Amino acid sequence: MRFAYLQLGSDAAAEEAVDAAFDSIMGEWLRMLHMDRLDAYAWTVLKQCIVGRQHLLNPWRRRPEPMDISAFEAALKEAQADRYEVLTDTIRFYSAVSRLAERQRDAVLLRYGLRCSPGEAASVMGVDEATVRSYLGQAHRRLARLLDTSADPAGRPAGADSAESAGS
Repeated sequence: MRFAYLQLGSDAAAEEAVDAAFDSIMGEWLRMLHMDRLDAYAWTVLKQCIVGRQHLLNPWRRRPEPMDISAFEAALKEAQADRYEVLTDTIRFYSAVSRLAERQRDAVLLRYGLRCSPGEAASVMGVDEATVRSYLGQAHRRLARLLDTSADPAGRPAGADSAESAGS
């Protein structure tokens, strides 16, 4: 439910996606009992139901954007900090997360969005813990590049203006 909520942004939509996943799993249960990675199959079913629900809510979007409303929740929790700065930083981060490869995005959402341990994330995703750590490492490197290059509103890396002016 929490993962579906992060993807869909409402309790009702999350509940509908989880119910659809449950119904799908129950319909395939006898076949699923013979699978090697039952948990991975269930994870895939849930994600497909989330994408299907997202498409119903916003047909023009290709895939769910992670944590659309979490940025606002983070800003509201910050009593001492500049809420606008927290909001813009969080939106920028979640925008970068949405550009990750699917497995990297899942690992980041489970680890940091839902605060699962790497072992718990591995169990949910149906992979080894070392695989989750690898996905997280890849995601960290990609996020560092995305956030560094997206710091400038024009999308140029920091220092690009000085390089341009030096060449003029």
